[in-house]
Amino acid sequence: MANRLGMKMEIGRDVYRPSGAAGAAPERDVHGAAAWGNERAGCGNPACTRGWLRLLKDRRRPVFEGHWGCSAECVQTLVEAAVRRELGDSAVAEEDRQHLHRVPLGLVLLAQGLITQPQLQHALDAQRRAGRGRIGSWLVAECGLKEERVTRALGLQWNCPVLPMEGFDPAAMALLAPRELVKRVGMLPLRIAGGRILYLAFEDQMDASAAFAMERMSGLKVESGLVDGGQLKTAWRRLRECDFVDAAFEQVPDIESISGKITLALGKLKPRASRLVRVHRFYWLRMWLEMGAMSTRDGGVPATKEDVVDRIYTVGYEQ
Repeated sequence: MANRLGMKMEIGRDVYRPSGAAGAAPERDVHGAAAWGNERAGCGNPACTRGWLRLLKDRRRPVFEGHWGCSAECVQTLVEAAVRRELGDSAVAEEDRQHLHRVPLGLVLLAQGLITQPQLQHALDAQRRAGRGRIGSWLVAECGLKEERVTRALGLQWNCPVLPMEGFDPAAMALLAPRELVKRVGMLPLRIAGGRILYLAFEDQMDASAAFAMERMSGLKVESGLVDGGQLKTAWRRLRECDFVDAAFEQVPDIESISGKITLALGKLKPRASRLVRVHRFYWLRMWLEMGAMSTRDGGVPATKEDVVDRIYTVGYEQ
């Protein structure tokens, strides 16, 4: 069949067989109610014209962002709308623009009395000769400034807290985001407080796109902050040794291909819940395949990697 973008597509016949490791869950509609008589259980595509024929379909899957799609065409419509939303999302861009005029780190350190003007000039000269590196790293290397003081000044520069490492559970945090995103974005899921706040750590600057994506994917309120560079690198090593959710990374030629790939994945795996977010140029699709993998009716934070699958797409090809 061909979608409205002129792309031929087939939905695979593979049937997902649950591992059972996540625990049994009662067979019920993903929205927590019987399909009959529940308007949310209907096809999520408002333009769907299949009428009574869709009543014959399994209304429990696939579900994409809280909506069931009764056919490949309807799922494609839902996915295309989500991709367009991620392309045009302005909330993150506005937050990023607010940080363009932040006070330079060297001036913050000078104002705090943590370095002298000659020390700053010496570090700047070394940075200029090398043609690389951040000024904070050069101040540590050339002037003996302690890393924790650089981190504290970065917190003032970005108007964010410096986060303690207490409570870091790498095995649990590895389930929150794909290894590829953690590595490329440079973020560290640190801990979940009270079952509702996720603390997300960075080394030397905030990443509003990553924080916003994590908030939407997890359903938790995200608080971002900085962690001392040495501590963060140690935590990253511990995190990357853990088991992450199974993920596949794929590069595609254009944005229309992302919609097609996601539709194929949803048709093949038929998730009970799924969600799409964009982190810079990465489009992250997470699929919860069984009820036991879901902490909320729309997915949420997995307790294990069983029955949860990630897909990451980028447009264009890296050299």
